[in-house]
Amino acid sequence: MTNGVDVRTAAAEFDRTAVADVESDAESDRKKVLSQFPLEEWAELPLERYALGQAAPSGSAPTYCQLLEFHTPNLGSIRGGSAAKHIMYHHNSGEWRLAAPLRGMDPQDAWAELRGQFVRAFDAVRAGDFEALDDLEVLRYGPTLVTKSLATYFPQHFLPIYAAEHLRTFVTLLGGEAQVGVSASRTNRQLRELVQTREEFEGWTGQEVMRFLYKHFNPRQRTIWKIAPGERGRLWEECRDGEFICVGWDELGDLGQYQSDTELKQALDAHWPRSSGGSLTLARRLLAFRDLEAGDRVVANRGTDEVLATGRVDGSYRYDPDRPEFHHVVPVVWDLSHAQKLSKSRPGWRSTFAKVDSSLFAKFTAHNADSDSAPGTDQARAGTPVALPDDVQVVLDALERKGQVILHGPPGTGKTRLALGAALALDGRADVLGADARQRAEAQAEMLHGDRVSLVTFHPSYGYEDFVEGFKPDLSATGPGLTLALTDGLFHSLCGRAAAHSDQTFLLVVDEINRGDLPRIFGELITLLELDKRNLPVALPVSKRRFSVPPNVRVIGTMNTADRSISHLDAAVRRRFAFLPVGPDPDAVSGTVGPLDLAAFFESLNTRIARHLDADHQIGHAYLLRDGEPIATEEDLAAAFHHEVIPLLEDYCLGRADLLHRLLGGLVDADTGRPLLMSPQDLADALATEFTSGVPGPDA
Repeated sequence: MTNGVDVRTAAAEFDRTAVADVESDAESDRKKVLSQFPLEEWAELPLERYALGQAAPSGSAPTYCQLLEFHTPNLGSIRGGSAAKHIMYHHNSGEWRLAAPLRGMDPQDAWAELRGQFVRAFDAVRAGDFEALDDLEVLRYGPTLVTKSLATYFPQHFLPIYAAEHLRTFVTLLGGEAQVGVSASRTNRQLRELVQTREEFEGWTGQEVMRFLYKHFNPRQRTIWKIAPGERGRLWEECRDGEFICVGWDELGDLGQYQSDTELKQALDAHWPRSSGGSLTLARRLLAFRDLEAGDRVVANRGTDEVLATGRVDGSYRYDPDRPEFHHVVPVVWDLSHAQKLSKSRPGWRSTFAKVDSSLFAKFTAHNADSDSAPGTDQARAGTPVALPDDVQVVLDALERKGQVILHGPPGTGKTRLALGAALALDGRADVLGADARQRAEAQAEMLHGDRVSLVTFHPSYGYEDFVEGFKPDLSATGPGLTLALTDGLFHSLCGRAAAHSDQTFLLVVDEINRGDLPRIFGELITLLELDKRNLPVALPVSKRRFSVPPNVRVIGTMNTADRSISHLDAAVRRRFAFLPVGPDPDAVSGTVGPLDLAAFFESLNTRIARHLDADHQIGHAYLLRDGEPIATEEDLAAAFHHEVIPLLEDYCLGRADLLHRLLGGLVDADTGRPLLMSPQDLADALATEFTSGVPGPDA
């Protein structure tokens, strides 16, 4: 993301002298690798000196994989994610985990094959035969490790940037055409060649280029996390003084051994059985904690109404079994000046982890944390780019890439809200995305009264004449009988305005796009939506006028998958839209109502729905929100459950009492399918018993 910053301008302002100390540290790290693992010894390197997860004598030197991931940070990070990046490693279950081409092989035979490919890669680079790297299939399963290895041994040929996605982003940024499906090392070489052609980088070292690109154009979407330092903040002093944040669930062992949220969820189930099948949400939060990177922001809290400090992550996750408890640790530099009591409690902060909206974080870190001004307005007035929420940025990136996007998901997941959020960003109103509901609604209304953004809802009777052109009754005619006049449809009019203002982006938001007959509505224009067909003129069949879709027009559609799946859409439509899933978000309903953990209930109910119906019929988090916040009272919970959730599930079950009983358990009479009536207070207890028993408790 460039945030409007020009590469040439940013390079001119970049302080290269600040990298000098890092350059020295990086060279020390490099010499450490070369001395412990000389190139000439690789052909005979034993497995026990390479792989992670092996028992090592106290005080022994780290293995090669340990050295590159954990002990050479100045050469560039490959931290985060699972140990699968190392192609083969020893799992704490006692088995060897091998990349696909090595599976079924004896570990020593697998290592011989892997080691041989490393040696061939090193020999190829020394000979200048970089094309040969593409033939080494096994190495493609560890792109970050392999690329860091090549950059460490041959810094004259590779940049210290290793993630394939980041490399492709930087290649595009510098005017290249990123190729999908090629090795990370090839993309690294492509980026290096682009850097060498740019005069603003003349004389720069690889370290300077890497740190400049990540400082100004970091492609990683950053989420701000609230993390509790133990129950009621009991470990805060230790975290503050030691400059770290830590969490429990020690029985899981090193989180780096888990390749997926499902694998970690299974481990959670084994240690903390629960009636509804485990906490996928907790697994995802723990993996997010593991994958925090230097520069990420965190908030430490005590309870639901106190910020202890904000912090900036200063390193990578480590598993520290020598600590008496809370073995999962991430280093953090804390800013204690942001400590404050909140005027309004945050119910979602009862759990260890919670996402923090960027606008709320801005309030925590502002000099006047109680300011009532709209978040981001000061930055906007000052001309400073406003950081976009991750989901909005993803939509904008897809629009830039494809031109059209369909947001699809179950009902209540916020698809229309996200579409309008992206519209606000395109309309230059990103400053209100973090504002309260009233301010955001006012901004949306103002936007839709303008010329650049139009909103329409498709329905079965909506047709070509409404969208493109057609003859309609002329209400201004005064003569006898019915007079028809050629009338431009909504999309035709939008394209006309866009053609007259080619320097601005125009957007059409189509809500419930799958409820319309899309081939009939779009007609011949479906071809013109493709970006390479923009400005291509066609003759409209009704008026015979020439018409084209300008290149500055974008389309966002929303689609409720409970009504119709993507597979039912016309194939020509599917090819011309990017499809972005918008799923249920348990983090959005983090909070408690009496004994009920809302997020755990929400997740467990959706797990049952996915098991007995399908994922498209899950419920969205909006059903458990009031004014954008998680419901907080027993009365609101009862209203949402009885008046919204149950009617929706009854509709899904089509009168089948047995199916409704499988979804709601003891809350439904098994014979009649009639939901049990109980007081709001008793309902919260019943939902907690049915859906959340056995959940590891909150420790805010």
